[in-house]
Amino acid sequence: MSRWELLAVAFGVAYVLLAAKESLWTWLFAFLGTLIYTIIFWDGALVSSSLLNFYYMIMAIYGFILWRGGKNGEELSITSRPTNWHIELITSGIFVSLIVGYLSSTYTEANFAYLDAFVLVFSVIATWMLAKKIIENWLYWVIIDSMALFLYFKSGYYATVVLFILYIILSFWGYYSWRKGLNVN
Repeated sequence: MSRWELLAVAFGVAYVLLAAKESLWTWLFAFLGTLIYTIIFWDGALVSSSLLNFYYMIMAIYGFILWRGGKNGEELSITSRPTNWHIELITSGIFVSLIVGYLSSTYTEANFAYLDAFVLVFSVIATWMLAKKIIENWLYWVIIDSMALFLYFKSGYYATVVLFILYIILSFWGYYSWRKGLNVN
């Protein structure tokens, strides 16, 4: 456990707390925390997790632009999607996870390639959903963070394990917080 990992954890907690409150500041903390994690995970041979955190840095910029009002300057509202939409999304996500896991296990020295790929693919999906303020993103995060918790525990990133325990708890809080906003709109 390094000081950098602890700093990334602190930024990660701030990011989720601010996201649940729909604060624009969430994206600054997302960017800084994921910059650190990109480097840490690359060093630890978690290739998919490193690439995922690089993607998070890009999404932090995208999320900031969307939440700030995008091109039209309109505030983004919390929305929901129908069950069929989620079934198709989950099915596609599993399929892509299997492909990424296979490629990662075959062509790289990646540890826990399939689990790492699952976390990668579904985190990409859930981050996009968060940026678009689709409320179900929080429920996706409960599952993703549970899987990531196991991955990072097996990889020895213990401060990050604590972060992911907090992420799971905060995902429930974020869902209920956004649920109130959904009922108002």
